[in-house]
Amino acid sequence: MKHKRNWIIGIALSATAGFLALQSVNAPTQNGEVEVASPTESFCAFTWATKDAPELTQQFDNAVKSLNPDASATAYFFGEDCIYMDGTPPKFGVMETDFTVRLPVEDLTQEEKFGDWVAQVMEIVLQLPEDEIQGKYGFVEFWFEKNEAEHITFRVPISEYQNKAQGKTGVELFRMFYSQP
Repeated sequence: MKHKRNWIIGIALSATAGFLALQSVNAPTQNGEVEVASPTESFCAFTWATKDAPELTQQFDNAVKSLNPDASATAYFFGEDCIYMDGTPPKFGVMETDFTVRLPVEDLTQEEKFGDWVAQVMEIVLQLPEDEIQGKYGFVEFWFEKNEAEHITFRVPISEYQNKAQGKTGVELFRMFYSQP
């Protein structure tokens, strides 16, 4: 019984130490720098979060609509909210910039056209001003939508596109990123 009690006390102490260690971590700021809390500031817990990027969305959506007026596009920042125990408003730290592109289609078997569309959109992403991208490049999520129930959705990691797929088009590019369920 004594051994069991010591074991439980050890677990409780370890959990408490882990909790306190997590409380002392600081969140990155929007420019990616780590903001160090002063001893008088309360510490926070981190949760995954996204924040709209309205100016970047407008710029990106306009560029995508120039390719196809029926398409729509958004941009947003992914990162962490630093949630303070004392009720102080959360601070958001950006980790990456992500994008979503939706294109209505009549036929979900047009892999050649879908791959060409991906190439055109990725070139738009890569031409966005670097100061508009916060954190690092994330991904572009493509939606080819016949209707609400029938669609193809997949993500293209931007750095992977830059390193392995730039210059590819059509079926080759489409199949590089789309895996049938």
